[in-house]
Amino acid sequence: MAARAVTKKGLHGRLDGPPGASRAMLERRARWLLMVAVGGANLAGALFVLLFSTFVMPDPPGIADPAHVRLVNLLVFCAYLLFGAPIGVTWGMWLFRPVRTFARHEHDPTEEERRGVLRGPLRLMAMQGTLWGLGAVGWAVIDAPYSDLLALKVGMITVLGGVTTCAIVYLLTERLLRPIAAVVMAAGPAQYDAWFGITPRTMLAWALGSGVPVLGLVAAAVAALVVDGMSLTQLAVTILVLGGVALLVGFQVTYFAARAIADPVRSVREGLARIERGDLRASVPVYDASELGRLQAGFNHMAAGLRENERLRDLFGRHVGEDVARHALEHGVVLGGETCDAAVFFVDLQGSTHLAATRPPGEVVALLNAYFGVVVEVVAGHGGLINKFQGDAALAVFGAPERLEDPAGQALAAARELSWRLREELPQLVAGIGVSAGQVVAGHIGAEQRLEYTVVGDPVNEAARLSDLAKTAAPDRLLASAAVVAAADQSEAAHWRLGSAVTLRGRTSRTRLAAPFRRPPPSGLDRVINRLRR
Repeated sequence: MAARAVTKKGLHGRLDGPPGASRAMLERRARWLLMVAVGGANLAGALFVLLFSTFVMPDPPGIADPAHVRLVNLLVFCAYLLFGAPIGVTWGMWLFRPVRTFARHEHDPTEEERRGVLRGPLRLMAMQGTLWGLGAVGWAVIDAPYSDLLALKVGMITVLGGVTTCAIVYLLTERLLRPIAAVVMAAGPAQYDAWFGITPRTMLAWALGSGVPVLGLVAAAVAALVVDGMSLTQLAVTILVLGGVALLVGFQVTYFAARAIADPVRSVREGLARIERGDLRASVPVYDASELGRLQAGFNHMAAGLRENERLRDLFGRHVGEDVARHALEHGVVLGGETCDAAVFFVDLQGSTHLAATRPPGEVVALLNAYFGVVVEVVAGHGGLINKFQGDAALAVFGAPERLEDPAGQALAAARELSWRLREELPQLVAGIGVSAGQVVAGHIGAEQRLEYTVVGDPVNEAARLSDLAKTAAPDRLLASAAVVAAADQSEAAHWRLGSAVTLRGRTSRTRLAAPFRRPPPSGLDRVINRLRR
């Protein structure tokens, strides 16, 4: 499905014409463009052969009636065009049949249709080569009774023109069939085909841009040695014509061959730039079965892998917290933990059993989500981490796994803001909050197959007991230990007053309590300052 989405996006790009183009529309557009391009290339090649053989390359000596021979050659040339053009069109449409069948039906391409699209340029070039080869042989056979050298000249010039035309046809066809090739490649990866590789294309460009003109110059040199009476002017004209054709055609062919290689590389480079900017939705259309197509497909697989990794990282961060996820990705995950100084607060709802018994389940879930939403927002705003949710309770940690400048002060500030927001935003819920601080062991606990990040230590137990006591013994339902107030920065400690010492349930040592002063809730500016202090 990802490949289909990539191609659909690619069909809206500069390669594939108007947005929303269907397969049939792409096929019709490509078919007419191919007919014009292939017809124009053949006509240009035929005119070049006619003009070069008639006016540029001199006739060999010994021909009894040169004018008659030229007239015969002109008639043969026109007759071949008259009969060869319909044959070429019919043959080409037959070769194009798998493409038309695939485009007219919205189904995944068969193997025959896939080969028909991907090998279309090669098959069309082979068809053109066959027609030009037959034309060269037939023309040479007709001129052989007049002169063997004339037959050789005509045949050689026709072969050179055919090679040039076939190369141009291949390059144009490869480019014009890219939109349909992209659809075919999107349906499933194609096996590597050496016929479409960079090396064959480069050699084709060399043959057309250098090989054919050099062979023409060699033929002109041979003619100068063999033909008696060939003037310096004729030789100069021949060389000038061949040089001009080499410059013009060689430039065009080299340009098309370079674009055939550069376009896929450029699309991958642009995709990499998008990924570098953080856009992991980047993808490129795959329309090639060579190393270039494998490069495009490899980029799409890489981008899909990055999207999957980012999705897993996001899910991992949602479950364990972004700090824990980042710490695990950077340092790895091993069983065990490390001792560190941290502050924790424990928040627990009062009467949750009665709440679940008296309200519909959907309403209970909505209230719990709103309640935990406030808890998560407040804790994150003060640089803390929600370590775990336990039914209707939550444990927040400040100072692990990432160190904080003032974990005790940030935990106390978060607890004060949470107490106020719960009373203001969710008055139907009653929650007790307990804050403590000290040495804890933070790390991954469990087994190799299943583990979780948590903090273990006396401050966690103390915070839970303070939370229970705060539900009934504190006006704001918020209590902290004197130790966490003493460890906090003075700017935060000034908000707290110390009380009596009590023995909390399940503990042997006494804990001196602390509660916030009855002051106005923190303003919006105070909350912004608290976030900036993280």
